Amino acid sequence: MQELLARALLPPAQAALIRADETRRPFSLHRELRLLLYLGIVLLSGGLGVLIYQHIDRIGHGVIVAAMAGLMLACLGYAARHLPPFTWAEAPRTGFLPDYALLLGCLLFVTLETYLQVQYGVFGSRYGLATVLPAAVFFALAYRFDHRGVLAMGITALAAWVGVTIQPLSAFVTNDFWHSRLSTAAIVLGLGLMATGLLAERYGRKAHFAFTYLSLGSNLLLLAATASLLDFTPGAGSFPPVVLVPLILAVCAALVWYARRAHSYLLLLLGVAYAYVVVTYLLVRLIEFTNGFNDGGFVLLLFYVPLSAVGVVWLLLNIKKLLRPR
Repeated sequence: MQELLARALLPPAQAALIRADETRRPFSLHRELRLLLYLGIVLLSGGLGVLIYQHIDRIGHGVIVAAMAGLMLACLGYAARHLPPFTWAEAPRTGFLPDYALLLGCLLFVTLETYLQVQYGVFGSRYGLATVLPAAVFFALAYRFDHRGVLAMGITALAAWVGVTIQPLSAFVTNDFWHSRLSTAAIVLGLGLMATGLLAERYGRKAHFAFTYLSLGSNLLLLAATASLLDFTPGAGSFPPVVLVPLILAVCAALVWYARRAHSYLLLLLGVAYAYVVVTYLLVRLIEFTNGFNDGGFVLLLFYVPLSAVGVVWLLLNIKKLLRPR
């Protein structure tokens, strides 16, 4: 508004009215209340789990399974009673309680499945089936109920299924989570999720799901690619830096472009942060290659660190201008 006043595009009287309106306008607590509800559901699930664990001998496994199944069906049934008509566009909200009942029902589904596997070994050693089942259920529920939170749970379950299928128990036994095969699968899955989001937006098939696909997919891809880049070992079977560096920078550039188009702070910061890591990696490798640490390389780093910090501060101060439509 100050810029409009300085350019004489906004009369002072109108500017005073706008300031007064902004001062008296009620402050919305919508997002804060939704966050508290999400946290409440998570804490409720965790608290019930601890309570059951502490009193398992008194309660009995059958009662626990029946209680979790009954509560899950009650939550899903309540959400189904308020189910909006299916549409490829964003469905109208019928209230916030059905959304959180659906979320709680999905969390109980995962809890019940885990409990049955640990206590009774329902899936045996078929860990892939144990992870792909909730992924399929969550994707179906997310599209039918038009719920982005459940969609995120489905994407997470899909990523777990890919990890278990490619490298069974690697994260639990060998502690080698970013194994070359696993990181390659994560990169491919991230690309697939990003492509799904762009196609959904392009063809109008749940276009509002695009942000969830892009944010989770790009983060998975960039995390796996960056971890592979920083821990690259020749002959290990992973992508070489000559492939990883252009891939990361291209995805970061795409995120910045999309963030300016969609006015997303998260995607902009995501793209800039990973690009900064790669640029720093290239600088360090260049200094090592030229044996610059014995000459002027250390001095270059001394200048690079504060200058990059200034760049980060400038980005935070001008982030609204960067996202402003032109």
